[in-house]
Amino acid sequence: MSDSAIAKDAVVIERIFDASVDLIWQMWTQPDPFKEWYGPEGFTVPVAEMDVRVGGKRLVCLESPDGSMKMWMTGEYVEVVSNERLVYTDSMSDENGNVVSPSAMGMPEGHPETTEVTVLFEDIGGRTKMTMTHAGVAADSPGASGWNQAFAKMASHIESVVKNN
Repeated sequence: MSDSAIAKDAVVIERIFDASVDLIWQMWTQPDPFKEWYGPEGFTVPVAEMDVRVGGKRLVCLESPDGSMKMWMTGEYVEVVSNERLVYTDSMSDENGNVVSPSAMGMPEGHPETTEVTVLFEDIGGRTKMTMTHAGVAADSPGASGWNQAFAKMASHIESVVKNN
C-alpha cells in the first residue's frame, strides 16, 4: 500500500505490555493464544488457521456473542521477521477462504477488498512495545474500536499468563 493511503486511511495503535516480545509474538502467530484475545469484546474465535511464513495463508472466523453471526477473514503473510515484524493482508471471505466483496458483507461503499496489517514488536527492558497499523481501515471506524477492544482482551490474557508462570 502506498504511504499516502496508509497516512490517510489507517488505524495505528501502540501498546506497551508487561511481557516479553516472545510472548506477544506468540499471541499473534499461534492459533490457541490468538483465539484468546482477537476480536471485539464478547466475540470468540472458533477458527484460526495460520501458516506463518511469507506466502502462507491465514483464515480466521469471528463469532458474535450470541452465535448469530460469523465473520470470516482470510489473508496472506507478506513479511515475517520473528519477534520483530509481522505483515499480512486481510480480506473478508467465506469459510473456505474465498474473498468476498465488502459490499456483499454489508460494508459501506468504498471499503477496500484487501487491507494490510503491520505489527512491530520492540523489546524495552523485558516489556514489549507493540505498534499495529491496519492500512485501509479509517481511524474513526468501528474497526478501530474493535482493535482497541481486542488489545484490552490481549492485555487481560497476558496478565493471566504471566501470573500463572
